[in-house]
Amino acid sequence: MHNENQPHEDDRPVHPFSALSPDCVLDALDSVGLRGDGRLLALNSYENRVYQVGIEDSAPLVAKFYRPARWSDTAILEEHAFVSELVEREIQVVPALSINGSTLHQYQGFRFAVFPRHGGRAPELDDPATLEWIGRFIGRIHAVGALSTYKERPALDHQTFGVEPREFLLGGNFLPPELLAAYSSVAQQALDGVKRCYDRAGDVAMLRTHGDCHGGNVLWTDAGPHFVDFDDSRMGPAIQDLWMMLSGERSDQVRQMSDILAGYEDFCDFDPRQLYLVEALRTLRLIHYSAWLARRWDDPAFPVAFPWFNTQRYWQDRILELREQVALMDEAPLWPV
Repeated sequence: MHNENQPHEDDRPVHPFSALSPDCVLDALDSVGLRGDGRLLALNSYENRVYQVGIEDSAPLVAKFYRPARWSDTAILEEHAFVSELVEREIQVVPALSINGSTLHQYQGFRFAVFPRHGGRAPELDDPATLEWIGRFIGRIHAVGALSTYKERPALDHQTFGVEPREFLLGGNFLPPELLAAYSSVAQQALDGVKRCYDRAGDVAMLRTHGDCHGGNVLWTDAGPHFVDFDDSRMGPAIQDLWMMLSGERSDQVRQMSDILAGYEDFCDFDPRQLYLVEALRTLRLIHYSAWLARRWDDPAFPVAFPWFNTQRYWQDRILELREQVALMDEAPLWPV
């Protein structure tokens, strides 16, 4: 179902990424001294545009072209610096390459960074040893993340991932009129539940996190995991980088979290009060994700990739989903705190 208040795709303004042609990508790399051999493979990324690029007489590289107006230059460089700190401590992450003294470059209005290409397979998240190994690496990341704070990148909290996305959705013409009141009400109930979870958790420490630490951003080799794509890195509670590894029934999640923490606490202390935040952070992610899709709807890649967004069924499902979260947030944490 198309919302009649939304602009027809033919009426949408031309999106900046439409100018990012293969020739533009290769010319951008050439501008920093990297001569492509013509091989160009678009990788699975919607927030930014990411390409694997063949390089003459060298190994392929990965080029990331940042979404215009999302992050400031200083915020991007702040993330690059954090990843470089991790590399200095021999933590397996993928840093932006420094070329001509900088990790961030500009070409014809696009900002881009270049990364080494790292292969790997998806981790086996049902294996306790794998979860413990991942926990050790996240613990090492957080031990470094706690040493300093972000100054430019916003925190992941009730306001940025809950209040602001809800207001954006309600202020636009995204929801069908007959569902607007129901979504508004249940989203507010959900945010009230989030606040209760944070109140129960108390004054939880914030640190530099990966921010989007799910199985898709962990590549596994025989040498273990390495972590990719710190683009969503923000200040947040440590549990933000742990809960997305959980799946299944409550009993499964208890076991999985226990396995992760068995490795995590080898390198970083974990405040168990953060277990109150698991369902709260899941709720915030659900609200934020809907607003993320809405904010990006002018990007031609989004209607193609997410054709189910903004349909009657989509919003009905989100209302039911948030109602379930309201109940889950009032349940006891995974184990007594």
